[in-house]
Amino acid sequence: MCGRFFLSRSNAEIARHFELAEEPVLAPRYNIAPMQPLPLVRQRARDGRRVLESMQWGFVPRFVRDEPRQRPINARVEGIAERPLFRDAFARRRGLVPADGFYEWQHRGHSSRPFAVRVRGGALFAMAALFDRREAPDGALASCAIVTTAANTALAAIHDRMPAIVAPEHYALWLDPAVHEPERLLPLLAPLGSDAISMHPVDRRVNDVRCDDAELIQPERDLFSSSVR
Repeated sequence: MCGRFFLSRSNAEIARHFELAEEPVLAPRYNIAPMQPLPLVRQRARDGRRVLESMQWGFVPRFVRDEPRQRPINARVEGIAERPLFRDAFARRRGLVPADGFYEWQHRGHSSRPFAVRVRGGALFAMAALFDRREAPDGALASCAIVTTAANTALAAIHDRMPAIVAPEHYALWLDPAVHEPERLLPLLAPLGSDAISMHPVDRRVNDVRCDDAELIQPERDLFSSSVR
């Protein structure tokens, strides 16, 4: 799964990377958690321009009338084109979530250890996402879920899932609301190769959503997980 991530790039770099119509106003965040707002890039259907919007991380489809009991933070790629919960969003409302990296936890017995995972070289990247907008008496709710796929060989030593990372050359296809065919979209969601990521253990303070500082992503020595590279 993908349950935490971080984004600390400059607004100018994010705007250039995603070819946004306007430069966003984002503060660095080092522990973005479910049910919090996150930034999502989408393409407007009316003019084709890319914009960045704030959405709640926890998907609520528009057809849900009552207060939902569950708000999934992830959408598994397996069956994503057919599952009723995500089918319409996959066909029409796809987005990209900018990130510097994400966290995953390695579980051994009663112990768990958080790791920060980055694209090798520290490049800014984009996680595939689905979004929707639900109208309610108390106002509209824009929400999203991050798409996950099977972990690559390197990450499988920690967790069996990882976010689906979309390559920059595929941004246009993924964001285009006029593209609906699963056979064109699903290949974009394959796991990123093991040689394309790097990871290291980090401070367990990341477990606390109230912690949000740059020290969270710094490497921490850990003999317990020294076999993981």
